[in-house]
Amino acid sequence: MHPILFDNGTITIYSYSVYLTAACILALGIAMREARLRKLQYNLAPVAGSIAIFSGFIGARLLYMALNPALFVEKPLEIFRIWNGGMVFPGAIIFGSMGALFFLKSKSQPVLPWTDSFAPALAMGIAIGRIGCFFAGCCHGIPASVPWAVTFMDPESLAPVGTPLHPAQLYYSLSGLIIFAAIMIAIRFIKRHGTVSGLFLTLFGLSHFLIDFFRADHKGLIGQMSLTQLITLAFLSIGVYLLLQKNYGSN
Repeated sequence: MHPILFDNGTITIYSYSVYLTAACILALGIAMREARLRKLQYNLAPVAGSIAIFSGFIGARLLYMALNPALFVEKPLEIFRIWNGGMVFPGAIIFGSMGALFFLKSKSQPVLPWTDSFAPALAMGIAIGRIGCFFAGCCHGIPASVPWAVTFMDPESLAPVGTPLHPAQLYYSLSGLIIFAAIMIAIRFIKRHGTVSGLFLTLFGLSHFLIDFFRADHKGLIGQMSLTQLITLAFLSIGVYLLLQKNYGSN
């Protein structure tokens, strides 16, 4: 796996940045399509999505900093080097959702139909963006002896070199694809606002909670669980709550 796709001495293109950019662009396109199908003001989707992306970057970085304070005390400039990895996705969902929803509420837009529109976009964003994590070597797994274990050999990798590891990044990516497929299948039968959002949060929370056990950088330990696992359990709880509601009206 190669963290750097291109470097001519003047210009450096990082794999992480390329996949993250691709994930954002594709997610925006999906969100616009879903908003249009729900007869929302889909022209607001690029603005709401851009706010969500910007806010999400801040949230993901802040949560990573909270989990790794020593790194930034020793090297303060690392705060700005996001191409080296260091984004915690639950933080992106929290801050990104808050930013987008504040904007949409200022435009008097209904909340749940919009969160339903962004749910499949987020799932696809996870699927693509986590490939960038894989190339960079961040979010790597624990040592493994399974047949599909991966060994990072590039010295620029953020993962330990020469040790077979669980490909945790690909587990996340696969979970994103599965969540996206599940939403696109279920959406044909869903009649209530908020159900798609509930399905996403439930599957996201459950999958990330389980995958985190295979993470080597199991930061923020609280008992036997990491802080990020507690956050994903909160997402799971909100998702189940939304799935059980029966009074949000018809799509």
